Amino acid sequence: MKKSTISIEIELDENNVPETIQWEASELGKKAECKAMILSVWDKAEANTMRIDLWTKEMQVEEMTFFVHQTLLTLSDSFEKATGDARMAATMRDFCDYYAEKMKINPPL
Repeated sequence: MKKSTISIEIELDENNVPETIQWEASELGKKAECKAMILSVWDKAEANTMRIDLWTKEMQVEEMTFFVHQTLLTLSDSFEKATGDARMAATMRDFCDYYAEKMKINPPL
């Protein structure tokens, strides 16, 4: 059986606020730095979602706006792939369009 490892390293300041976030996947072969992360896992025993949301001091509000939008879009894709429910995925994407409009996110060129 093949195994893969994902590791996350967070450097905190004296107030436990992230200064840097680095992640590494065994397939990637090197550490990559990021400004924010959202980690959601389904806890088998608790039948509940466990989450970790972190962002560094460098993360700008505009970047967070884009990050949340892109995350919602990819969740729509993941939901459709996992469930086959194209109708609900389309509804989720409609909300993403609404979010983009309200947050004044321009479509990519």
